[in-house]
Amino acid sequence: MVKTAKMLQEELSSYGDPKNKMRRLVRDGVLVRVTKGLYETDATTPPQFLAASICGPSYISFEYALAYYGMIPEAVPTVTSATFEKGRVKRYETPFGTFTFHDVPSVAFPAGIVTAVEKGRAFRIATPEKALCDMLWLRPPVSTYRDLEDLLFADLRLDPEAVDAINAEDIAALAELYRSTTIRKLAKCLKRRQRYAATA
Repeated sequence: MVKTAKMLQEELSSYGDPKNKMRRLVRDGVLVRVTKGLYETDATTPPQFLAASICGPSYISFEYALAYYGMIPEAVPTVTSATFEKGRVKRYETPFGTFTFHDVPSVAFPAGIVTAVEKGRAFRIATPEKALCDMLWLRPPVSTYRDLEDLLFADLRLDPEAVDAINAEDIAALAELYRSTTIRKLAKCLKRRQRYAATA
């Protein structure tokens, strides 16, 4: 369970020196210090459950989310999350791994987020469509459909079947929030690929 330093000091208020007691608990492995002022009581906690507590409001997106959905072939060691109005990329090195946080447009931030539950614990994660839009938002715009497919399948190494399975209408709706020509082009490209697959 994630706990802040303030929560722990209140829980340990019966001790003469709560801060010193916290240090001893960390030394003994009862608590794991995640970042300044943030602790975890279970050293085996998977990192996706910690991201939103490290920097929020945020949700898991970009490469980590795409890997979570099986859209890219390799594991992603860094937990990547989306934020808004932070102004710069934030990076945290912790005992649970590396976490990064990138801004997305404020108007797009609340769309396309779901709650995933694993082993009784929950975390917020982008849908496959939203994670892909977030990913493309970070990339320079592309001018042609060929450039877009090179970006998707060569640069980002996305699984073509997984890309074809996502919802083109959801991508089109998200494109209006990002005001991105690349994401609009993606929506049209998906519709073309899906129409071709349906008639093949």
